[in-house]
Order: sequence, then C-alpha cells, then structure tokens
Amino acid sequence: YPKSAYDRAGGVVFLPRMLDKIRLNLENALPMEYHSHLGERMDERCCKFLHVSYDEIVCEVAAGRSDEEIVEWCFAHGRTPDAQEVEMWNSFMRKRGWQEEDPRVTDTLKRFKAESGLGNREDIQTFFDYFDVDEKRKP
Repeated sequence: YPKSAYDRAGGVVFLPRMLDKIRLNLENALPMEYHSHLGERMDERCCKFLHVSYDEIVCEVAAGRSDEEIVEWCFAHGRTPDAQEVEMWNSFMRKRGWQEEDPRVTDTLKRFKAESGLGNREDIQTFFDYFDVDEKRKP
C-alpha cells in the first residue's frame, strides 16, 4: 500500500502518497482498488496546487526520481508555493472529509468507512485518517 497521506515532500502533505501510488502502479503492484482514481480527486488537487499535470509527474516518477527530486521539479516547472500557501494546503488536506461545506465529501467518507466495516469508528474523522486505518488492516 502507498505511503501515508500525512507524509510530506518539500513540506507538502499527500504528495509522497501520490508518488508512491504512481510507482506501485508502474511496477504493477498497486492494488486494483486504487486504479480507478489515479490522477483524480486528491491527486488532481495536488497537481493543481503545484501547477503541474499528473502525466508530467508520472514521467518524472518513471524516470526514477526520488520524492524530493520530484517536488523540486514541481517547484521549478509549476510553481513554488510560499510557506503560508503550504500551510493552508496542508491544513485543508489534513482535514478533508471533516465538517465539509459540501456534504457530499463528508458523505463519501462515511460511505467509505461503512463499506470497509469502519463505520462505527469515531476516531476516523478525515480521509487521511481513513487511509491510514484502512490500509494498516490489510495484508
């Protein structure tokens, strides 16, 4: 399974997870449940935040670059967010699914929890929490 969404590269949360999913997919080792969302949802948000395309990042991963090399590439070819922008991004992403303005996002998290048998877990408040708990239970 991919790295935790809480992991950081260049100070940016979620990016190492996205890169890890790409690596695992290139190695044909990514579980099928992840395939339908590659480059979408949180991946897409991350790319938009960095002003780079998902396909460009896939090429950088395929070239064998490390997480830190790729984040530097993103900053050079997309944009370099300042410390405050990174802080806002990190706060937004770490809280995703918790008390969302768009109830569909919170409903999706609730549905994921229920489908995984975690519907009664009050400690799982965000997608990041869900990913960590759900993936640690799997072989």
